[in-house]
Amino acid sequence: MSDFWIFFKLGLNHVLNFDGYDHILFLIVLVVAYVFKDWKRVFWIVSVFTIGHTISLALSTYNVISVRVNTAELLVYVTIIATALYNIFTAGKNNNKTKIVILLVVALFFGLIHGLAFSNYFKEMTNGIESKLLPMLEFALGVEAAQIIIVLVVLLLSFVFQTVFRFSKRDWVMVVSSIVLGIAFHIVDANFL
Repeated sequence: MSDFWIFFKLGLNHVLNFDGYDHILFLIVLVVAYVFKDWKRVFWIVSVFTIGHTISLALSTYNVISVRVNTAELLVYVTIIATALYNIFTAGKNNNKTKIVILLVVALFFGLIHGLAFSNYFKEMTNGIESKLLPMLEFALGVEAAQIIIVLVVLLLSFVFQTVFRFSKRDWVMVVSSIVLGIAFHIVDANFL
């Protein structure tokens, strides 16, 4: 049972680690356009993202695919930038008409990219462990739990800013997405260019 908590906490810390806040930035722009009544859609998008994350982590852990860490980390920021830009260009439009299948496919694809960025560290953590499947699932549960925490915080902030401070949904999405976009561009410029 203690092994469960080791990998579960590793998954939690992977998302909630403020030193590597790429995951938090991505989750912010992924769900900033939603409100609490959209919880089913948000749940599926975030869960499918976790599935993609776990698939690429498994493929890398079992040496089916290999990507340089720097390349994977750059691609993570590309997903953040792409999602923020999508939000900015579609803010104020009725995004609920966007087909859920398209959103799920994009979330899965972006999850695959994010999982690759963490795969080398996960391989080191499971080095010497014969079966890596159970630790990987425990890690995925930790990731999902942490993502739910971040999503709830973002939805709560959205609620507060849109109801208490009277931000329009369009303005809220544009401001938050623009801030995340600026942070992501700065990180790319400082670390990859």
